[in-house]
Amino acid sequence: MEAIAIPKGFKVTPEQFEQLAQVEQLARMELTKDGELIIMSPTGGEAGETNFNLYIDLGIWNRQTKLGVAFDSSTIFVLPNSARRSPDVSWIKLERWNSLTLKEKQGFPPLAPDFVIELVSPSDIKNQRYEDLQAKMQEYLDNGVKLGWLIEPSAKTVEIYRVGQQVEILNNPQTLSGEDVLPGFILDLSEIF
Repeated sequence: MEAIAIPKGFKVTPEQFEQLAQVEQLARMELTKDGELIIMSPTGGEAGETNFNLYIDLGIWNRQTKLGVAFDSSTIFVLPNSARRSPDVSWIKLERWNSLTLKEKQGFPPLAPDFVIELVSPSDIKNQRYEDLQAKMQEYLDNGVKLGWLIEPSAKTVEIYRVGQQVEILNNPQTLSGEDVLPGFILDLSEIF
């Protein structure tokens, strides 16, 4: 089977996206609010290891506190602006998750997470997608995300996105705080950087 090259700006309807997403072994996909289909490359070893460490740290905190539900990068959320987005790591407050129907929980949850992490991978840098990730972080905030971290391991920087505030850029931080969104959660970046 010959690979299909999807041109930048290729658009599909939400219904077509749902059909494509059901196809097994398809690369990770997202759909912008304007209907642009985005195909994301599979994760390489270093990015996969880093994502895994992020999952573990958030997952341990979440199991201890039982304050919400944590998700990996394969989960697609339908944001209020109709975009279908898949953060690398995300978390939803338990009350918000429990307000969904069983059908909504089993499908693509129709809400924005409370917290997201996007990890800048080597392929993002190589393909000049850093600005796209920054725009995606702003889109998350515009759709209800309360706290977001854009982590760039090779440069050892973190951009912190908060509702109603300017983006804060940290150079080589040792830890990150979940602030009032994830009370008591501290991410040790020694496993990431």
